[in-house]
Amino acid sequence: MMKKLVIGDKVAQVPVIQGGMGVGVSRSGLAGAVAAEGGVGIISTAQIGYDEEGFDQDQKTCNRIAIVKHLKQAKEKARGGLVGVNVMVALKDYADHVKTAVKAGADVVISGAGLPVELPRLVEGSGTKIAPIVSTEKAAHVILRMWERKHNRTADFIVIEGPKAGGHLGFSEEELKQENEMDYDSEIRKIIETVKGYERKFRQKIPVIIAGGIFSREDAAHALRLGADGIQVASKFVATEECDADIAYKKAYVQAVESDIAIIKSPVGMPGRALKNKFIKQAAENSTKIGKCYGCLAKCNPAQIPYCITDALIRAVKGDVEHGLVFCGADIGRIKQISTVHDVIQGLMV
Repeated sequence: MMKKLVIGDKVAQVPVIQGGMGVGVSRSGLAGAVAAEGGVGIISTAQIGYDEEGFDQDQKTCNRIAIVKHLKQAKEKARGGLVGVNVMVALKDYADHVKTAVKAGADVVISGAGLPVELPRLVEGSGTKIAPIVSTEKAAHVILRMWERKHNRTADFIVIEGPKAGGHLGFSEEELKQENEMDYDSEIRKIIETVKGYERKFRQKIPVIIAGGIFSREDAAHALRLGADGIQVASKFVATEECDADIAYKKAYVQAVESDIAIIKSPVGMPGRALKNKFIKQAAENSTKIGKCYGCLAKCNPAQIPYCITDALIRAVKGDVEHGLVFCGADIGRIKQISTVHDVIQGLMV
């Protein structure tokens, strides 16, 4: 049986974290609904203010306004449930996003797409709980050791993201193409053993959350058998009535089959999993054009990247799924209909 997810002094009635999906896919609508069902709702801060007035001229201010607004709206819907944010380390305004979210009352901050070395400092003095996203035992060890040496603290929880996850991935393109042959369960066990070492050292429980390829009740049960304290699910929540993306985006998920998936190169500097469409074809042919640079990434040279990720993701979330970037998980072909957050969570209960 699934137990409550306890993260320090914060408790989720259901051990399900909804993965953060940007741009605009998981904002207050989805996160608030997940939290209201007892899970942990997560808002992606990546260019979250894309539809705020003046975004083209001042993304930093608009993103800050949107982080505060969507956390407030999600908490109003959450009925006391937990709401947090996912902030990519690769963002140019990473520190500002974290600080803004903490000040706005985020229960948790989950951080990946790079090493969140300074995350403990950014939440210092607050009640916000923090978790790095890791994909290997090596990454887990490096981050936890850095946090111990530099900040004299450890993670409040850990998210292990496997090779079947959507969006940006902590694996090489070659590894992702062979993910079906990968013995990732062994890697998960190694990460959990590393985490246990830090639990003993800091005398505190560090819950482990498994993400990537969690689709069914059986997948959830398998994660728990491996030693997880909870699961993180993303793709399945896209095809829900409460998801913040355009209906065309949701229908693209429902209509997709496994052969529609591509492993792409992202300007973030990591491979990603997305749906094949006209945009992906043009990007592969280097025929995409970069007009305005939004300056969203810490390390981005418009002359060297294949496309503008902000522009591509905004087009998609607004409904132009042929000319935008539609990230997805490996099991998208198993999604057959648009459901509700309640039904998705109930379908995962062990």
